[in-house]
Amino acid sequence: MLIIFLAPLIYSLLYSAGYAKQVLHKVPIAVIDNSHSHNSRQLISMLSASPYLQLSYNPTDMVEAKELLLNREIFGIVYIPNNYSKALIEGKQAVVSIYCDASYFLMYRQVFQGVVSVISTINRRYNTNPAIIYQSHTLFNASLGYGTFIMPAILLVILQQTLLMGIGVVGGVWYKRALYSHFSPITTATAKCIVYGAIYAVTASYLLTLHYHIFGYPTNGTFAAIISVIVPYILSAILLAIALSTLFKRPEAAIMSIIWTSIPTLLLSGASLPTEAFPEWLHIIGKVLPSSSAVPAFIRVQTMGATITEVSTEIVWLWCLVVIYGGCAIVAIKKRMPRRTTKSWTSNLPS
Repeated sequence: MLIIFLAPLIYSLLYSAGYAKQVLHKVPIAVIDNSHSHNSRQLISMLSASPYLQLSYNPTDMVEAKELLLNREIFGIVYIPNNYSKALIEGKQAVVSIYCDASYFLMYRQVFQGVVSVISTINRRYNTNPAIIYQSHTLFNASLGYGTFIMPAILLVILQQTLLMGIGVVGGVWYKRALYSHFSPITTATAKCIVYGAIYAVTASYLLTLHYHIFGYPTNGTFAAIISVIVPYILSAILLAIALSTLFKRPEAAIMSIIWTSIPTLLLSGASLPTEAFPEWLHIIGKVLPSSSAVPAFIRVQTMGATITEVSTEIVWLWCLVVIYGGCAIVAIKKRMPRRTTKSWTSNLPS
């Protein structure tokens, strides 16, 4: 009950609330001003006014600034040379050095983006006829928020992982208590699909409508396109879970065996790292999981407004997984049933 009914709602709420602010603001940085001029003070003032940056320290040299960076008191250093103002006045190239802590990419992006935007503004003031006019148009994620970027993928992974753990726990209970079905493997697998499918149809409907609306995630997909992705995804995840559930002899074994796979599953879906950067063998392994096809298809549909035709490859593969895992589930149920049936029958014989 906890895993199947409550876990999808609890995890989705916790993750969404954690990323609710979307954008990281006021990252602490240090500025070393060796120019001590009006122009350098203007640059520092503009850096302080940036919503991304917070000028926390003014060290005298790089040694002191490096110590602050290593102690995690700042996440970026801006170095203004002594010839900065003179170069601007003479129309020469002025060099401002940026040192960013790239061990935390969210911090790195905000520091780099904040400093570069300020320098670009100053550059336009001193170069009235630029050779290249730069215009930026953010598509599908106007706020550049991390929550809008990652949460659609996390929501789908939550559905799959809770299905695997929940059905796995039920399978462990059946084995431990020597339970078995009186019906054929096909009927048993179909009945399980109907039950879990009905439960997760309600859960998915909440996550993709009300939950999306509460946290302001983009909803650019049509109802038909979303259903075309979600239905085979949930069915394939259920059938995979049914097949795996026959391997667990204890309820807790399902949780311990599956819970650690959540992060690898998210990575293999291509949500945080493009699948084009994967080794070929890892890309092939990822295709075994329903989420690896459903997540990119769902993001393209719901966030980018793609049509069914544009994600038809992923949809066809998901239906192939439904057939493959459906066959695996029927075979797995059939292999377990005779052993469980015989044991249950003989245990009831009079001594």
